[in-house]
Amino acid sequence: LVVCVALLLDNMLYMVIVPIIPDYIAAMRGGGGTAGPSAPAGGNESGGGGGNRSLLPARYPPTAGGNEDVQIGVLFASKAMLQLLVNPLSGTLIDRVGYEVPLLAGLAVMFLSTATFAFAENYATLFAARSLQGLGSAFADTAGIALIADRYAEEPARSRALGTALACISFGSLAAPPFGGVLYEFAGKRVPFLVLACVCLLDGLLLLALAPPCATGARANMPVGTPIHRLMVDPYIAVVAGALATCNIPLAFLEPTIANWMKESMGASEWEVGLTWLPAFFPHVLGVYVTVRLASAYPHLQWFYGALGMAIIGASSCLVPACRNFGQVIIPLCGICFGIALVDTALLPTLAFLVDVRHVSVYGSVYAIADISYSVAYALGPIVAGQIVHTMGFAQLNLGMGLANVLYAPVLLFLKNVCQMKPSHSERNILLEEGPKGLYDTIKMEERKG
Repeated sequence: LVVCVALLLDNMLYMVIVPIIPDYIAAMRGGGGTAGPSAPAGGNESGGGGGNRSLLPARYPPTAGGNEDVQIGVLFASKAMLQLLVNPLSGTLIDRVGYEVPLLAGLAVMFLSTATFAFAENYATLFAARSLQGLGSAFADTAGIALIADRYAEEPARSRALGTALACISFGSLAAPPFGGVLYEFAGKRVPFLVLACVCLLDGLLLLALAPPCATGARANMPVGTPIHRLMVDPYIAVVAGALATCNIPLAFLEPTIANWMKESMGASEWEVGLTWLPAFFPHVLGVYVTVRLASAYPHLQWFYGALGMAIIGASSCLVPACRNFGQVIIPLCGICFGIALVDTALLPTLAFLVDVRHVSVYGSVYAIADISYSVAYALGPIVAGQIVHTMGFAQLNLGMGLANVLYAPVLLFLKNVCQMKPSHSERNILLEEGPKGLYDTIKMEERKG
């Protein structure tokens, strides 16, 4: 419950600024400019509509000045950028001190970030609050997912628990824009952030009551985790990390670009743009449920579920430019979110399993690598996607992302023998199907102790 609330809050804070930030920027330039009068109306309509980070660039057409587009893109990417830089440190720290203290620290930083958003009056403060959220997320998200993997050590319980966490992430992204838009419209710009800050504070107090820092001394008796740099060069973990980054690129790159494309290519209205991503929540939850059930019945096919998800993402991404109206656009976007659910739900438990059988069963660093994979996609999206559309075109962007996912799907065949591994045997014995070699296993054990 504590972890799911933390993940929900992180994603709500990520998305709640969608209907609010246009007025912030308009107020900073004194309400003037092309986007000044239209920004509040568009922001409020998008907030009530239900959820799309791509609404931000639409509020600032090129006639309003390219500098504002750059500012908004950098503001959105700053969280993922700092998260990307901090994750190696947070993963190592989590492995050394346990999961509860970094989770509590992450919640504290998120509380500070949310409060800063509430009282921000200039771009520099907004940027600092957004970056501070990335720092909190690097600790809270990584420690939370690692804590779930540690508490649920056996399948299918681990897949169910991680699937629940993924569903909370999706729900947070869906609920935040209408939540922020309604409260912003009727209660003022500070109220949405203050409400989230209060929930964050309560979640931190609940964690403090369940796992006070003075009671975490048992961590001293647990093994020391494998260093993150060694996990990064593990070929199996590298394949999973690459899949997580590749499958999230279409979502990260479409969010800042699809709104403008819909307006230019099909004359979409504000409410249609606002509702673009709303239906995609339901296939995402369906994908989580289906993958958990399949993994429970056929756990040796986790790699296949991930490959199937990437193929669905690739095909759906290629179909987006062919859409000619609002109803058609919803179908490939639902396919992208369904495929992402398959990949995430299949491969996040696989990371924990790989650590169990090939390294030491401490999960901070391996889920820091997963967070790095997500952060790469979402750091590049707000900055790079618009430039690609400008120079190459929206259709070429989607075809490239779709092709990347389809070509990466067969790489997951490399994970086919992973589920045959056992912690008591060496990787060499299982993959080569040889009898156990006592000397080899003894040497590997001594290396681990070292």
